[in-house]
Amino acid sequence: MEEKVAALNQQFLNASPEELLAWFGSAYPGEIAFSTSMGAEDQVITHMIGSAKLPVRIFTLDTGRLFQETYDLLDITRKKYGIDIDVWFPEASSVEGMVNKFGINLFYDNFENRRLCCHIRKKEPLTRALAGMKVWVTGMRQEQSVTRSTNNMIEWDAQLRIMKVNPLIYWEEESVWSYIREQRIPVNELHQKGYPSIGCQPCTRQVKPGEDVRSGRWWWELPEFKECGLHKKD
Repeated sequence: MEEKVAALNQQFLNASPEELLAWFGSAYPGEIAFSTSMGAEDQVITHMIGSAKLPVRIFTLDTGRLFQETYDLLDITRKKYGIDIDVWFPEASSVEGMVNKFGINLFYDNFENRRLCCHIRKKEPLTRALAGMKVWVTGMRQEQSVTRSTNNMIEWDAQLRIMKVNPLIYWEEESVWSYIREQRIPVNELHQKGYPSIGCQPCTRQVKPGEDVRSGRWWWELPEFKECGLHKKD
């Protein structure tokens, strides 16, 4: 797979995100899925898929701790593009066991607890959502954080054994927002209130001017830890 991925990265070196999505949608019908967290980058990709009616299944993960604004955007997006966005939930018994053992806000206590919460609420349902898929589309960008600065447009996820496609990986933040303005794409209202990166409500805070865009995520942890485990590097 490493050779195949390297060849694909070379093939699409100068391709636009739209061209990349169209090719993979055609090459892997019924086996390609896009996971959206309803963030700005993900809304751009949803627009590209929805506008072109590409055969890419779209899904999102409802952790049970999201902002109301995120739920509102989910409804708005479905209606605007006339598309289905499947919602995947964590296993209720796993959440109950975790909360009853460690408390409702266990993630503030230590890194291990936070990763456990992310695993149960996000990683496990993601694994179920991607079952049977060969291609996983994400909205990652290199510029977002130090943990993503070396990611490529096309990668092999050895943990999930799936090809990962990142159409916006080389885009800068201004390119994302210029595209959103030009295409009039709906975005989360929280972006205008100091939340450039939005996850679960208790693990997301506003960002001050000049701070890293992901500094508001798990702000009590070191920068190199600011991932939920979905995009863990091998």
